[in-house]
Amino acid sequence: MKRALVTGASGAIGSAICRRLAADGLHVIVHANRNLTTALALRDELIANGGSAQAVQFDVVDATSTQTTLEALLQDEPIQVLVNNAGIHDDAAFPGMRRTQWNSVIDVSLQGFFNVTQPLSMPMVRSRWGRIISITSVAGITGNRGQTNYAAAKGALHAASKSLALELASRGITVNAVAPGIIVSDMSRDTFDAAAIERLVPMKRAGQAHEVADLVAFLASDRAAYITGQVISINGGMV
Repeated sequence: MKRALVTGASGAIGSAICRRLAADGLHVIVHANRNLTTALALRDELIANGGSAQAVQFDVVDATSTQTTLEALLQDEPIQVLVNNAGIHDDAAFPGMRRTQWNSVIDVSLQGFFNVTQPLSMPMVRSRWGRIISITSVAGITGNRGQTNYAAAKGALHAASKSLALELASRGITVNAVAPGIIVSDMSRDTFDAAAIERLVPMKRAGQAHEVADLVAFLASDRAAYITGQVISINGGMV
């Protein structure tokens, strides 16, 4: 049974990805930083529905804690599917953006990508099979007012994914980014009202978390073996 680690699994998209991967027969490692209770509840739900799962807690920004946790997870076998979903936003117009706002958003998305992906990459290489999928954003493609930090972090993940894909392609490992647009979640409800969605999205609706999860599951499967180095948008036609 292949093992999958989903970081930032307590939110709408992360939990939907966990459910879909578990339904596809993977052992799912549900990650949380602060919301361990939510991760444990999701683990129990996956097991109750016939899946295989466990929950872990660490801060992806803390390199030492991340390394220690991953080393323990890797003792028996590799983690062959990684979904880098951990991320935060802290919006402000750039002239008034505080350095802490810039650093925190960059650190979770970008430093977190390195801290989690780098220790898992060599075990994937040895097994000659792997899937690395980073959840980014349409903001990393188009930019967005008030989100210079967030767009910079997600755009950097696009570039990092393309470069890493070149390094790992000959080893049977694919590396891709999935860039959602407006997806129904607690965060989007506070940001986009119905009028904004009508204006911004050609399909005139927000996406569903399970639609993102379906795309991730495909990229995590053998069916996507020839897809690597891509930024795949899922945004109802926004770009």
